Amino acid sequence: LATDLGGYAIMVGGTNGAHLTSFSLVDIASHGRACGIMNPYYTVFFAPAIENKLRIVGDIFRRIGFISKDLDKLKGRELGLAVADGMVAFSKSINSPTTLAELPGFSEQHIERALAAAKDPQLDMKLKNMPVPLKAALVDEYMAPILAAAKTGDFSLIKNMN
Repeated sequence: LATDLGGYAIMVGGTNGAHLTSFSLVDIASHGRACGIMNPYYTVFFAPAIENKLRIVGDIFRRIGFISKDLDKLKGRELGLAVADGMVAFSKSINSPTTLAELPGFSEQHIERALAAAKDPQLDMKLKNMPVPLKAALVDEYMAPILAAAKTGDFSLIKNMN
């Protein structure tokens, strides 16, 4: 049942860049840990396309004390940044890593592997099915900065599509 529901969620709702990236980190992190690290960074990238979902998730983080900003006054990237900050604060509260650099064994090879995987024609549908669809030709322009941000924790490196 869980497999069926997971497949349905990906097919209908769109997969996430964090999910796609996680497969390039399997030698240093579990799938869940990798997704947990990557989600805040992809949240900033996807923010303009998922504002309603961010308001729901952000409100949960706000109610439990991980976001202090008034989310009703934010939109787009600014909303994404506030929710991403809440996600990072939550992860830190449970002593979970929040950057790729915190993972033992992490190297630039992991970023190179993730970028190469994202450009693989067999994974094209995963790129197109994200909340902000990408093409392989745009991976270096948009996904590389997300991975650089995830390495260091610097959200300002992330570029949003116009």
